[in-house]
Amino acid sequence: MTTLVTEHTRPRISESRTGDTLFDAPGPRGRRRIRIATALATLALIALAAFVIRQFAAHGQLSADQWRVYTLAPICRYLLTGAGNTLLVTAVAAALAFPLGGALALMRSSRNAIPRALSRTCTELLRATPLLLLLYLFLFGLPRLGIGLPPFWQLVIPIVLTNAAVVAELVRAGVAALDPGQGEAAESLGLTRWQSMRYVILPQAIRRLVPALVSQLVRLLKDSTLGYVVSFLELLHRAQVLGEYEHTLLSAYLVTAAAFILVNASLAKFADSLERHL
Repeated sequence: MTTLVTEHTRPRISESRTGDTLFDAPGPRGRRRIRIATALATLALIALAAFVIRQFAAHGQLSADQWRVYTLAPICRYLLTGAGNTLLVTAVAAALAFPLGGALALMRSSRNAIPRALSRTCTELLRATPLLLLLYLFLFGLPRLGIGLPPFWQLVIPIVLTNAAVVAELVRAGVAALDPGQGEAAESLGLTRWQSMRYVILPQAIRRLVPALVSQLVRLLKDSTLGYVVSFLELLHRAQVLGEYEHTLLSAYLVTAAAFILVNASLAKFADSLERHL
């Protein structure tokens, strides 16, 4: 069956191709429908937020007693210590996961079949294994082997392993997206394969991947909230302990959520600015 292209569709196809768009720009009627749908969705969200706030107030969750505890200096120090632990886990995991992921990506691009197979096997296994399962393996499996790790490393090492697999795929995709002529030109100038990879290919690939790597920090930060599994007192776990002790569990979770949203939004904005700059 053949597809007929009418005179009415032909100009729109050429216009979409020249404008590099995936679909035609909406007309006046389409824009009006979008505005109406946006207004209805906004009203629905406002109504839902008002209902939630009303229910919180009806159950006393918005009373001053629920929030006065966060004005006390010991409580603030307690939560700030948890925030410091969260940032420490994120920083250490990023410092280990990014180089390990880069090494796996380089092994994946090797001409030797053995390191290439090892890298692919490790990457696929780590990507397919849930982080929570790895945490339980480190928590219950290592002691049976006579290996004892502090809670900090029981949390950091599984995070490093899972995120290194993601970083490896990012770097591999960034290298594969470059023009093959870059490496061929470098080798024609007398550089070895690894020299061309180090001085020509990787700098270009990493420069393109900087926004994606910065966004990966957001995942690292959120992965740190699984510290409760290994009894590591990061921010979310400390907020849970505080809420249960002071009977302010909801407000504790809301304060923690606001802190995570602030940090994640800052990282996302930093990634966007880097993407525009690069």
